[in-house]
Amino acid sequence: MNYRRLGNSGLKLSELSFGSWVTYGAQLGDDTARECMAAAHDAGVNFFDNAEVYAKGKSEIIMGNVLKTLGWRRESYVVSTKFFWGLNDGPNEKNTLNRKYLMQAIDASLARLQLDHVDLVFCHRPDPDTPIEETVWAMHDMIRTGKAHYWGTSEWSAAEIMAAWQIAERHHLAKPVMEQPQYNLFHRERVEKEYARLYRDIGLGTTIWSPLASGLLSGKYNNGIPTDSRAALKGYEWLAESILDPAKLKQVRLLAPLAADLGCTMAQLALAWCLKNPNVSSVITGASRSSQVIENMKALDVVPKLGADLMSKIDAIVGAPA
Repeated sequence: MNYRRLGNSGLKLSELSFGSWVTYGAQLGDDTARECMAAAHDAGVNFFDNAEVYAKGKSEIIMGNVLKTLGWRRESYVVSTKFFWGLNDGPNEKNTLNRKYLMQAIDASLARLQLDHVDLVFCHRPDPDTPIEETVWAMHDMIRTGKAHYWGTSEWSAAEIMAAWQIAERHHLAKPVMEQPQYNLFHRERVEKEYARLYRDIGLGTTIWSPLASGLLSGKYNNGIPTDSRAALKGYEWLAESILDPAKLKQVRLLAPLAADLGCTMAQLALAWCLKNPNVSSVITGASRSSQVIENMKALDVVPKLGADLMSKIDAIVGAPA
């Protein structure tokens, strides 16, 4: 495993990390989650991603149980959580980043995770109804009290991130260090274009999600949706609809020979492609079984094989941002 600094911070994350979106609680119980996390840890993964809203809190409970059972040294791994959507329907309990919600949400997440702090905490979406300054102060206080070590954003615009950074700079507060955007061969504009100045100007780090475009880039949906996939889960009909995009399926089929020539799977090619971007701090992977974790980790061997000519061939198939 290789490790990259999280932006300009001194924290180092494994190039491939392990996340729990959808699978924990919905597809995985404690035993399988433990097997997957153990396999990832054995491969050198040190970053495990979570969020309050995943499986309505159950994802954090499962990860907390697994961490307690495995008994790893707390200093050896990095855990994240994210706040915005909330778990209840009160006016200050959902779709907000106000101070009241954030200060209570972190305590509840720590209880579910059975930890006294998380390493990374993200504002899961921007909140147009709360002044950014209020959110920045709350995140600073979360860090000052030792409940988190670094804070950042997820799917914020470059302008919103810069506004938060400038407020923190002005008041000598903890600055946003990282962003968690979607990034894959089909979703590139924000990471490659919109955030370009932020990498240079403020040293923004990124922990990217959906590197396989919800599994589309693995090729497993080329002939329809398997019954054991997340796209077949109740409540994820929207995912099935996006996955069955004929134009994208055609592009995936055109990428398959490139993976075959490299002697790797489509998933390994897609993960390795993400890692070719030096502004990616860590690629969050997911899995529903430990063998899948082990297969994903082999993407690290593919990265050096992606030369300029091959990257150009990939761009020719999927189209690069203008």
